[in-house]
Amino acid sequence: MHKIGEFIYPWGSGHYSRMMRFHETFSELMKEEFETHFSSKDHVYQKLLEKFPNQIDKIHHILMPTPIDGKFGPSMFLSMLNFLLPISKNPSLVNQITDYLREERKLYNKEKFDLVINDGDMGSNILAKNRNIPSLFITNQFKPKLYKSRSFLYPSLYFIAKQIGKASKIIVADSPPPYTLCEFNLNFTKEVKEKVHYVGHFTGTESIQTTAPSDLEKIIQDSEFGYWMRTGNKSTNDGTGERYEEVFHQEEMKNEKRIISHAKNDSSIDSVLGKNGKRFSISEAFEKKTDWIQIDVGYLSEQEKHVVLNLSKYTVVNGSHTVMGEILGGKSKPIIGIPIYDEHTNNIKWAEQKNLGILANNTHQVIKGIRTIKENYEQFRHYLLDFSKNFISNGAENTAKIAAEILEEKR
Repeated sequence: MHKIGEFIYPWGSGHYSRMMRFHETFSELMKEEFETHFSSKDHVYQKLLEKFPNQIDKIHHILMPTPIDGKFGPSMFLSMLNFLLPISKNPSLVNQITDYLREERKLYNKEKFDLVINDGDMGSNILAKNRNIPSLFITNQFKPKLYKSRSFLYPSLYFIAKQIGKASKIIVADSPPPYTLCEFNLNFTKEVKEKVHYVGHFTGTESIQTTAPSDLEKIIQDSEFGYWMRTGNKSTNDGTGERYEEVFHQEEMKNEKRIISHAKNDSSIDSVLGKNGKRFSISEAFEKKTDWIQIDVGYLSEQEKHVVLNLSKYTVVNGSHTVMGEILGGKSKPIIGIPIYDEHTNNIKWAEQKNLGILANNTHQVIKGIRTIKENYEQFRHYLLDFSKNFISNGAENTAKIAAEILEEKR
């Protein structure tokens, strides 16, 4: 029986969602029996326990080092202090790395994996290489372009790229060039190019079970609106939300309808703001046929999300690779990107150069971006449809095939 190790970096949710799509596809593809061990920490570890309640002994809590949260994403200052000092209940980074590699080493020595798949976890790459175990590293970053404010981070980027390069194969969760959305975040060196496989986005192919339209779906029919997405971990989500609120308070937005998805499992968020300034529940707003301006939702169901994206005129995002792939490639909708990290800026700049969306660094640019998209909508649609035709969405399936082939070669 094959033993598989799946190591999931816990910063944000993209690593987890990608790995779960891979695991489900791989499980369907494999005809031979295999055993999987999952490793992560914090919210990803909790999600794994909930998803696999009968496999708790195969879910390992390993304290992978992550940045320190700031107001808008990771705090560079606190994260640098954390290198030698304990910050926000996090031991010094030096101690974290030592402990984390020790725990992963114990797991490797005990389970003796036949194959490991690492989504963002570089330490596992090192251990796999030292033990001659084939490894796949799934990513949408290698050596991202940084901007002047963070150019001092280049030495750490080179170090990280070197560790990623130790994988047997580097799996890029994106379409092949020239349709690679994360192109500015890659910049592969000559030494690793032969290891690189562009497998496509891990967007999922789950069919949506159609049910009766919800009150939310009924309210938005025949409306023109923008879809504003809050995604990522707490600091990224909250930082994105603050920037959105600054835009909503501008005079130009008083008649601009919007739906805000908060990505929080909190039904108390669900509400409708009428043009009269009053708040209603979604059901009340539908019953009263409220003339609405803003709808806030904790979580959209898959059907609601599908309907909202199809009906929206444009979407506003922070530049997350997973989200941008889903919207640009899957739904052919133009985006306005308000970046939090340099990674986001790179994704959005690429999209802007391809006439798929607009980069907005401040409130004025967001409002101007909305106007530009509306005035040039058909031009954006032309480029979006071309991008969608060349959008590869079955990255999970292609990665599962690579993993299966490696195991077959080991027999």
